Amino acid sequence: MSTIISMKALLESGVHFGHRTNKWHPLMKPYIFTERNGIHIIDLQQTVKALTTAYELVRDTVAQGGVVLFVGTKRQAQETIQEEATRCGMPYVTERWLGGILTNWLTIQQRIRELERLERMFETGEVYRLTKKEGLLIEREIKRLNTRLSGLRTMNRVPDLLFVVDVTHEDTAVHEANLKEIPVIALVDTNCDPRNVDYVIPSNDDAIRAIKLLVGKIADAVIEGKGLRKDEDLLTETEAERAPVFSPAVSLVEEELEDEDLLGAATLAKLSSHKLLSEEEDEEEIEVTEEAETTEEVETTEEVEATEEAETVDETEITETIASDDIVSDTNQE
Repeated sequence: MSTIISMKALLESGVHFGHRTNKWHPLMKPYIFTERNGIHIIDLQQTVKALTTAYELVRDTVAQGGVVLFVGTKRQAQETIQEEATRCGMPYVTERWLGGILTNWLTIQQRIRELERLERMFETGEVYRLTKKEGLLIEREIKRLNTRLSGLRTMNRVPDLLFVVDVTHEDTAVHEANLKEIPVIALVDTNCDPRNVDYVIPSNDDAIRAIKLLVGKIADAVIEGKGLRKDEDLLTETEAERAPVFSPAVSLVEEELEDEDLLGAATLAKLSSHKLLSEEEDEEEIEVTEEAETTEEVETTEEVEATEEAETVDETEITETIASDDIVSDTNQE
């Protein structure tokens, strides 16, 4: 695992200075190197390893489309958090942490939309139709909301990672992240409780130079992750352009597969049995049809013969009638 920062840079920034020995937290003992003049000295080797792990985690998360929320509301961290989060294009909180930013995000999002609506009133000039007092009240509300929510306006959903400076000062944020099962990366000093932090970076969280150095590295990880995301998008677009275009004419030329190539043995056996049954039924229907036709021909022949006999009888009767009429006429003449 290659390191992303040198021990010399950490020493120059004062990352190794902890709190006084009488204010330490016992669970931070594994991260303490020694004690000097009543002050604990942090083990910078563990700091380098932890920072490298956090760097890779942030980079990979952002490369997959994740969001990292920067949190630092103490005076020493406010300016640095705002600058670095803005530089890497991630949301941040530098004023008081509003309860429910993570656990009640829908309400916070509604307040952000309300802020946008009030600002549009000034842009469109609608606010100048109101009275002076109403305009002043709206202006104060915009200023108040902007102070609390300006860093969250770019956040459209709950973040995937939470980066915190000073766990003790931001205990509410860490607690909400634990409730929502969001991984927490934090700069943890010797007086802090590391149990609620998923990725502990042991360091001095009071020196401005130390905060600026470590927060800058996390911001660099975000920028690198975004670069990887763009590279993947370009690669996907290139592969899509190189992919062959489907032509329906080619599919018409393809040979049709027979049933033996597509179906199994059991299915083919069932189909063959169905075919035999259908053929036998067809033969029976043909035989019945032939018998019916033969019967109709016989009946037709008998009707024709009966008709001919009737016609013959009629002719005989007519001949006899004519002959009798001739005999009667001869008798009369005599």
